[in-house]
Amino acid sequence: MLVVAGSIEIDPANRDAAVAAALRMMEETQREPGCLSYTFSADLAEPGRFRIFEEWQDEAALHAHFKAPHMAAFQKAVAGLGVRRMAIQRYDVSAVGPVR
Repeated sequence: MLVVAGSIEIDPANRDAAVAAALRMMEETQREPGCLSYTFSADLAEPGRFRIFEEWQDEAALHAHFKAPHMAAFQKAVAGLGVRRMAIQRYDVSAVGPVR
């Protein structure tokens, strides 16, 4: 399994447009084969910060996601939101279990 996690910071004045773009992206992505979870979350303390968390079955599913039409549309939308910082990492997971 692969996990993708990080944050995107935009101009807070564009928050509503960011939420709309993120919702469309989530809805489309969650229907992709190999997508186990895909969530954008608004940071409660910083109005321009969004967190992203994704789980993918395998490398092929993640690569197909990058080529999806809704990914291109989302990237175009994000380009107009005044991105201030983007930090997103990929993690290769070898084992999963309960925290306790």
